[in-house]
Amino acid sequence: MSRIDAKFADLKAAGKKAFVAYVMAGDPDYDRSLELVKGLPAAGVDIIELGLPFTDPMADGPTIQIAGQRALKSGMTLQRTLDLAAEFRKDNDATPIVLMGYYNPIYSRGVKRFLADAKAAGIDGLIVVDLPPEEDDELCIPAQEAGLNFIRLATPTTDDARLPKVLENTSGFVYYVSITGITGAAAAEAGDVGPEVARIKAQTDLPVIVGFGIRTPETSRAIAGVADGAVVGSAIVAKVGEGESPADVLSFVKGLADGAHSA
Repeated sequence: MSRIDAKFADLKAAGKKAFVAYVMAGDPDYDRSLELVKGLPAAGVDIIELGLPFTDPMADGPTIQIAGQRALKSGMTLQRTLDLAAEFRKDNDATPIVLMGYYNPIYSRGVKRFLADAKAAGIDGLIVVDLPPEEDDELCIPAQEAGLNFIRLATPTTDDARLPKVLENTSGFVYYVSITGITGAAAAEAGDVGPEVARIKAQTDLPVIVGFGIRTPETSRAIAGVADGAVVGSAIVAKVGEGESPADVLSFVKGLADGAHSA
């Protein structure tokens, strides 16, 4: 059982929904990023999504794009991202970490080497948004064989004909993108999301977590109420970009987590 599976089992036993927080590794710099990541579990975060900085992000809106640029400018690399995860693991062996990013840095490193290094650093799962199911032999299958969950995104445009292919080799959880478009572009609506989550859950036993467009504790609660949990990224990353201290960002995160947990 992976850390992700164990976390969802614990949440289910407690009758709670999950709260997932996305932060960009190395934003605004390594030390403050590490302080923020280390503080996330105490702020109520059940699963950490750690963004891998990349020069050409396709699915991300301006907030996360600029965060990636800040991280790269501060000297962040794939290796430094894994170093950050490994440093976090020295004090926390329970909270799952999902590495979210794009395939190019992984391909450049070499899949076999990357998977061994990610596993050693304490990474539990991968979200690689530019590898469709047709390319599962490239990374998804090797990742599963290495003991890492490979988490797939489903979207409002993933119809019933496409959904089984998306779910085929997915593990850990399904990430449902609540809106059509880039991160931070629009607000999620529970009334729209609920039927879509039900449609996905009719075809899988995996938890369905909803992200994109969640900015407030109220929305976090509403979305978690119709899914197995909520993900917040851009709203958290924006606080970092505004120069708020890790402590202030964590206070904001706690409100979002409390919202999801109250669903």
